[in-house]
Amino acid sequence: MPDALDATPYDALLLLSFGGPEGPDDVVPFLENVTRGRGIPKERLKEVGQHYFRFGGVSPINDQNRALLDALRKDFADHGLDLPIHWGNRNWAPYLTDTLREMVADGRRRILVLATSAYASYSGCRQYRENLADSLAALEAEGLELPKIDKLRHYFNHPGFLEPMIDGVLRSLADLPADVRDGAHIAFSTHSIPTASADTSGPVEEQGDGGAYVRQHLDVAELIADAVRERTGVDHPWQLVYQSRSGAPHIPWLEPDICDHLEERHAAGARAVVIAPIGFVSDHMEVLYDLDTEARAKGEELGLPVRRSATVGADPRFAAAIRDLVLERAAVERGQDVTPCALGELGAHHNLCPVGCCPARAPRPAAAGADSPYA
Repeated sequence: MPDALDATPYDALLLLSFGGPEGPDDVVPFLENVTRGRGIPKERLKEVGQHYFRFGGVSPINDQNRALLDALRKDFADHGLDLPIHWGNRNWAPYLTDTLREMVADGRRRILVLATSAYASYSGCRQYRENLADSLAALEAEGLELPKIDKLRHYFNHPGFLEPMIDGVLRSLADLPADVRDGAHIAFSTHSIPTASADTSGPVEEQGDGGAYVRQHLDVAELIADAVRERTGVDHPWQLVYQSRSGAPHIPWLEPDICDHLEERHAAGARAVVIAPIGFVSDHMEVLYDLDTEARAKGEELGLPVRRSATVGADPRFAAAIRDLVLERAAVERGQDVTPCALGELGAHHNLCPVGCCPARAPRPAAAGADSPYA
């Protein structure tokens, strides 16, 4: 048996994710959860839900989280890390508040949170912290003893997150016809967000002109492109592109859109494109619809060979990276000197979100940060 690894002071890890419907009857209630407070009519939600109905009303994200849970539990057990792992979602069962209530009943008092978002942004970090605060407030109102909650740092530039994506791009390039492979462009894709949200992402000192959100993605794209060049001997042109815009037309969002980008690359003479969805942890609905359906159809319309590389999903290297991050944070909390593992120019991100980091449009309490009311 391996030597036991030390996760103290933590007594549990919580996988915190977005959630998704698991059948046709779930779609509209799920979308009502996602859009609560925006006053969107049910008929409009039914229209939006066509993306889900196209796939039987089932989002793949919950099964992908189950696979990640299995990978994490196996990795922890194989390496002697005795740390229970729980799962809660923002918008669908298992709901975050229910999971935290069960964890408290099980005696969990110091919880470390892994969010299924690798980058700094309001929706990818601060909003999850707000969800945690809402759940803690609900438990407090029930008279329950509240656990102390910390959140793992952003892992966009950890080797265990990068290596599976590098391999995915290499496999996609190898799958292209030989006569177009070396001239293929790489489109590194992530979720578009309003430019105002991007500009205010990250700590205050990193905000402005796309903020930490854009800079982190550019750093990842460059790291992957450099690795592909080193392993193939070919320097592929690349660009950061965006997908899944959902806002009002008059509000500026990050561009270019992936389908517009494919048209531009085709007009410029590109002979093939590999789409690398670096902004996503798993192949959930936005990957399946926006890339595997819409972008693939655009490529076919243009006569442009398009391949889509894999996300990290439940890759064992990603599970090992999470173990590394858990042990790193635990050592920090114990007051030990730690050398964080991170590649690229940006280095390891902060462990504790500072005041002013990824602010909301309207101030709301957020847990697991310097401004947490639940310190």
